[in-house]
Amino acid sequence: MGRFINAQTVILLGCSLFVLYLAGIPLVMLLYGSVRSAPIGEPGAAYTIQNYIKAYFDREFYLLFWNSIKYALGTCLVSFAIGTFLAWVNERTNTPFKKLFLVMALIPFIIPGILSTIAWILLLSPKIGLINLVVKNALGLESAPFNIYSMGGMIWAEAIHLYPLVFLLMSASFRNMDTSLEEAALTAGSSTFTTLRRVTLPLMRPAMFGVLLVMFVRGIEAFEVPALVGVPAKISVFTTKIFLAIHQFPSDFGLAGAYAVTLLIISGAGVLIYQRVTKRTERFATVTGKGYRPRVIDLGPWKWVTCFIAFLIFLLAVIMPVFILLWSSFIPFYGIPSRELLAKVTLANYHYVLTYPLALTAFKNSFLLSVGSATLVMLLTSVIAWITVKSKIPGGVFLDNLAFIPIAMPGIVLGVSLIWVYLTLPIPIYGTIWVLLLAYITKFMPYGIRSSSATMIQINKELEEASMTSGGTWFQTFRKIILPLLMPGFVAGWIYISIISLRELSTSILLYSYNSTVLSIMAFDLWEGGQYTYVCALGVLMVLLLVAMAVVARKLGARIGIAE
Repeated sequence: MGRFINAQTVILLGCSLFVLYLAGIPLVMLLYGSVRSAPIGEPGAAYTIQNYIKAYFDREFYLLFWNSIKYALGTCLVSFAIGTFLAWVNERTNTPFKKLFLVMALIPFIIPGILSTIAWILLLSPKIGLINLVVKNALGLESAPFNIYSMGGMIWAEAIHLYPLVFLLMSASFRNMDTSLEEAALTAGSSTFTTLRRVTLPLMRPAMFGVLLVMFVRGIEAFEVPALVGVPAKISVFTTKIFLAIHQFPSDFGLAGAYAVTLLIISGAGVLIYQRVTKRTERFATVTGKGYRPRVIDLGPWKWVTCFIAFLIFLLAVIMPVFILLWSSFIPFYGIPSRELLAKVTLANYHYVLTYPLALTAFKNSFLLSVGSATLVMLLTSVIAWITVKSKIPGGVFLDNLAFIPIAMPGIVLGVSLIWVYLTLPIPIYGTIWVLLLAYITKFMPYGIRSSSATMIQINKELEEASMTSGGTWFQTFRKIILPLLMPGFVAGWIYISIISLRELSTSILLYSYNSTVLSIMAFDLWEGGQYTYVCALGVLMVLLLVAMAVVARKLGARIGIAE
């Protein structure tokens, strides 16, 4: 018996049970809630499919389904076009100012989705939008040329928020691709853009398809834009329908569960297709070696055209949204820039936000959840990565797949699931900060496992064996050898998770209470109350907090690595 029960087996069992609790229990409870005939907490309920009948036989369901698919497809195509173009310009061409492009391409990543959405409402609203007002006055138009409250406006706002992820993924693909086939095509007389269309893009087809699927899943689970733009425009998608089903009176948790299961199936199908596609990418491998660098394409005079297009993208995607948030945060009431308003610039909005009754609680909760979830996720996934990559314990692959399951659970679906879990099971944490912490750990666990696994593969097993031979225990080896060597990937994963957890809204909005309010909820409430300038001031403070946390984490990670 002692041969089979050792420290490593206990670790695997403990991690498996914890991950199963985080990822498996919410799924089971979601299915349970969707077939229940009575609200949460009422005894004696029977099992029924009435919730699904009510959902699927509603005349609006198929319009809802079509809106969700159209919104996700439009988002993934627009974000893919912008991100891929910028990645190609940055990695493969001699376009001027590429270092500036790299920085500006990533700025939208640190702006929370709710703030990005608010910025585009302030820019493209038919009544108060800055761009619309300027264009109307300049051209003498009677009506606004653009309308954020439309499917096209929703797609644009979401795509601008998501394109930095496309940029990062496609930059890696362009950077790692061998250019010998491109050079052969150019030698044979093919033009630069013909080579791009007929050689480069076909070689990158698996990477491109994978990125499109990721963007589709991100679009189908989006909440901020559909809630702030789609609801006023009466354009419903699954995420807003679920939210409204719970926030109506009385709440219809069964209907919300039926919609959530449908959304989960769509999202899960996208993730499964993505995994199948990425498993076959070896057929397209063309990288020659570790020291390889791709050839930079000389665009000639066209480099100024690509430079102009990139600057135009950044003007629309970065400069104008950041400007409108900053401008609105310093004026007493919203209005287009003018000398009169410039003379009234004030810090009163920041004073209001900082003295707001819930502000201190929201800042404290967001900071604790951001730091706590990032730290716990990276520690948990570091152990899981060691089990799956370094150990020979059976079940490692199962544990890795189990930890990856939440990637297919949209935030709003996870919120519904956890409502059923903690209002049904005798665990009194619903409405507290602890349920939010568990939700964040569950949601962001897949990102941590990929970051930790990628770094763990690079650590030579001989270092671990030398420590064990010298009498070190597994825990000592992991703490003094493995963890310090994991630090670069650990810090990178920590920064990413801390950023996305601090701006998380879709899960939080179903699970928070007065005492567990976070900054994203506070911003949502201020916006719903029509306090536009206050929410912009809060947004600026949120971005500054995110930047400060990222800088501090990098410095601490570097110091720990040096000390160890």
